[in-house]
Amino acid sequence: MTTETFEFQVEARQLLQLMIHSVYSNKDVFLRELVSNASDALDKLRLEKLRDDSLDADVSDLHIRIDVDKEARTLTVRDNGIGMSYDEVGQLIGTIANSGTATFLQELKEAKDAAGAEGLIGQFGVGFYSGFMAADEVTLVSRRAGESQGTRWTSRGEATYTLEKVDDAPQGTSVTLHLKPADPENQLHDYTSPWQIKEIVKRYSDFITWPIRMVPEAGEGESAPEPETLNSMKALWARSRDEVSDDEYHELYKHISHDWREPLETIRLQAEGTFEYQALLFVPAHAPHDLFTRDFRRGIQLYVKRVFIMDDCEELLPPYLRFVKGVVDAADLSLNVSREILQQDRHIRMMQRRLTKKVLSTVKEFMTKDADRYATFWREFGTVLKEGLVTDSENRDAILAVSSFATTHADDEPTTLAQYVERMKDGQDDIYYLTGESRQSIENSPHMEAFRDKGIEVLLLTDAVDEVWVDAVGEYEGKRLRSVAKGEIDLDAAGDEKADEEREKQAEDYAGLLGWMREQLDEEIKEVRLSARLTVSPACVVSDAHDLTPALENMYRAMGQEVPRAQRILELNPGHQLVKGLNQAYKEREDRSGLVESAELLHTLAVLAEGGQPKDPARFVKLVADRLERTL
Repeated sequence: MTTETFEFQVEARQLLQLMIHSVYSNKDVFLRELVSNASDALDKLRLEKLRDDSLDADVSDLHIRIDVDKEARTLTVRDNGIGMSYDEVGQLIGTIANSGTATFLQELKEAKDAAGAEGLIGQFGVGFYSGFMAADEVTLVSRRAGESQGTRWTSRGEATYTLEKVDDAPQGTSVTLHLKPADPENQLHDYTSPWQIKEIVKRYSDFITWPIRMVPEAGEGESAPEPETLNSMKALWARSRDEVSDDEYHELYKHISHDWREPLETIRLQAEGTFEYQALLFVPAHAPHDLFTRDFRRGIQLYVKRVFIMDDCEELLPPYLRFVKGVVDAADLSLNVSREILQQDRHIRMMQRRLTKKVLSTVKEFMTKDADRYATFWREFGTVLKEGLVTDSENRDAILAVSSFATTHADDEPTTLAQYVERMKDGQDDIYYLTGESRQSIENSPHMEAFRDKGIEVLLLTDAVDEVWVDAVGEYEGKRLRSVAKGEIDLDAAGDEKADEEREKQAEDYAGLLGWMREQLDEEIKEVRLSARLTVSPACVVSDAHDLTPALENMYRAMGQEVPRAQRILELNPGHQLVKGLNQAYKEREDRSGLVESAELLHTLAVLAEGGQPKDPARFVKLVADRLERTL
């Protein structure tokens, strides 16, 4: 057979060199990855055979086998699973055709310690290459089920690899590691030792549902013994809680999620009755770096009677719980299913409702019984959970009950809406909030001045989703959610005759200036009025009660939805000296052309104060420079 030599991609070559030359505190991870890949191949063959009875493949004894040759210093992990064709070996093994490779490389380089670096293995689908941590050369032989010819792939982890077609390859895949020379001073990583192999399999792969076999060492003069099974093959989700240790649950989580850290919480669920299923879910302790990217792989592993069906079943949990990992094993569900059929399956919908409620009730327990774990959960996943306030009306109340928000009531203690309502002042009918990029920018906003002076609590919302959910929710326990930057605000007590008389007097005094400024700024604003929310700043811009905020407009445009730009309202502080002076100049001058620039500057300053941008930055700079020059 002809042997062809190929060069690795540049990124693949860099990755291999990092793996070969980096120092890891626990190199055993490579065997976990190879066994996991073998298990996946067996799952895929079983599923393929269920879907296609005509497939010429032996599924009578699906298993994983580990062979050790001490003299040759080789370790082989083989399976009789789905296997790979010649083209698939070239595509999946010869190149690291994965968009995450560059990110993986960067994180691997930046890892501060060995444990952190080794945990990155597997995150981007490169677990196969972890074998080069222990081997000088790796040989892979694979034959796809149903095909007659196999493929041999060989590489020393340097610049090239070879591909060769072979005729005598068995069904499945075998990976042979030509181990590095033994280190007499370090016997902890002697991968020719059968007892070490057993320990590693027991520690990392005991939950694999396929038998992992190895032939024990024969005594002197003894014939070769029968292979022994190294793992229990008992699915953790099918075993009672007192039979499984926390470490075993954590290892399953790490296998599923490729996260090297322990989960924040393990959730068990067993449904009995007309439709039975078991679920083992994990809430991570840290949000993955790609949680908000389009390519983020979400979903739960779906099994039916322990037969693997789907790796990332998105239909089992709503998108706002996409960070949850785990396994669901149903007793009765059609095996020959597509994602479209899954979306319509009433059993799937039933499971999704139950799993969603279970996860939310678990978060509720965090909140009521373990403040530290709740704080961790909300810091990592609060932003994504709030998406459910927009998309899941059925569970909206439950999500609101476990949501907390920064508030002017305390610098470092978030509050729930229930706590906010308990603290509302007498006569206060609304729950006030303000959105912005950061707590500091919100607290310094002119819109907050009257609320700060009167001691009225305001929710400080800094996540992009906050712009959307407040409108979707609308109210809480009969109290309207109201932005302090929209509509008219009047915080004076109802029936305050003195305040009413003062406002009427100011309205009459400023009527001319307000009308004139409205004409001068016609292209920018739709109204100029006196403000009841300003105590320090001269002016601010607000949105009408039912208009989109500028931030929400920009969000829709970023998503490709063109929305008309709403004109804002300019509010003036009648108690500010600048506004008083402008009003006095307006009354005294017949030629008011010199005041136009002042009106324009006042409006632009108000836009800047809320974090906006001048329509014409160059003109704004020129106006400010001219004014500064006149003062010198």
